[in-house]
Amino acid sequence: MSVLAAIDSALAAFASFVWGTPLLVLLVGGGLFLLIYSRGRPYRHLGHSIALLRGKYDNLDDPGQVPHRQALSTALSGTLGLGNISGVAIAITTGGPGAIFWMWVTALVGVATKFHTASLAVMYRGRDAAGELQGGPMYVIREGLGRKWMPLALLFAVAGLCGALPVFQSNQTVQLLRESFAVPLGWVSEDSALSFNFVVGAVLAVCAAAVIVGRIERIGKFAVRIVPGMVLFYLALTLVVIGYFWDQVPVAFGQIFSDAFSGKAVVGGTLGTVITTGISRGAFSNEAGIGTESLAHGAAKTQEPIREGVVAMTGPIIDTLLICTCTALVILLTGAWQHGQGIEGVSLTADAFSEVFGAVGPLLLLLMVVPLAFSTIVTMWYYGVKCFVFLFGTRYRSLYTAVYILLIVVGAVASLNAVNNIIIGMYAVMAIPTMISTLLLAGRVNRAAHDYFTGLERQQSATAVQKSAG
Repeated sequence: MSVLAAIDSALAAFASFVWGTPLLVLLVGGGLFLLIYSRGRPYRHLGHSIALLRGKYDNLDDPGQVPHRQALSTALSGTLGLGNISGVAIAITTGGPGAIFWMWVTALVGVATKFHTASLAVMYRGRDAAGELQGGPMYVIREGLGRKWMPLALLFAVAGLCGALPVFQSNQTVQLLRESFAVPLGWVSEDSALSFNFVVGAVLAVCAAAVIVGRIERIGKFAVRIVPGMVLFYLALTLVVIGYFWDQVPVAFGQIFSDAFSGKAVVGGTLGTVITTGISRGAFSNEAGIGTESLAHGAAKTQEPIREGVVAMTGPIIDTLLICTCTALVILLTGAWQHGQGIEGVSLTADAFSEVFGAVGPLLLLLMVVPLAFSTIVTMWYYGVKCFVFLFGTRYRSLYTAVYILLIVVGAVASLNAVNNIIIGMYAVMAIPTMISTLLLAGRVNRAAHDYFTGLERQQSATAVQKSAG
């Protein structure tokens, strides 16, 4: 066995180990506990998130760095794109159609999880080494649980530092560009593929550096301009495909539900593979319980932690229940997953679009994926640098940024298997301190939520009375 093969095998074993039954119980069981413990209250106030995202409650004098909608767009840019397109393709090829059902489960309980984690990210913000106000699981643990829990905070920061690497996004972006654009046009041959990957990786790195210089304020402004438009564009594409195969939609849903509890579509027919793949990919898609999203939501300009929790809980609905479902239907309806032997990640999704749009399909997908993948890359820098500063202070922050930019290029020429296993493994590790701290502090969030929503309901009732009187 070669050295590279041994490394791939070791990383695969690590990812499989950390995504074992205990973690699945912690994520799904923990989310279910938060749902029940909160009596489903957050779910009853989803409409309030619209008012918050429209800026109705924005106050420029509130602490934080970015408005609610920019915080949500930044958090979504860390998941939308490759997490929803490539991730769904990998979930289906690895775990079969039934994996999508378990992705839905993570989203449904993830609404409650995100509400609690994002609320805590604002409730327990702390100062970094430069004296700046920051939010995220490591600060929640330090400020909310106390110094004796610092090992958990350090564990999250170390895992976050590794999990926020840009290699997966870079790898899949270059793969899509090469297979869907450069190869069909004859620009790239098998011999020149590595050079092409390197050049595109270098271009991505330079562009990322230009955005990163502006830190979270520029990242937030960039994300809020890119994310909504790209989501609508992608939904339009998928709806065309779904409409083309409209009569097969019930069959596709039937495949998802039946295989979720049988595992027949997986090689070897193991139900455990279906569940593990679906939950791990669901967590990677919406980040509920992982903690990375709290790093973005903790930067929101607000004095009301519950407001950011309400905004954050729309994330799993948008990226998993909506975007991932559309992607899964495209792959299942076109049958691309059945004859896509050897096709990995985003290329499988591109192949599915080709079934309806022909050679133009991958190019249309390209128009959506590249901007979102790029926004993910710059968002991951923000996540990583916050973890770095928590661990090492601000003195060597520029060194981290330089290494991060270099890794964009490295990711462009790396093995997908190795890249995928590193990221998935670190996401699992991040979930441990995030979920433990969230479960321990859930009571404080519920009390704050009771006060906030009760006040909101009184305010709405008073407004309604005034309108009726007038």
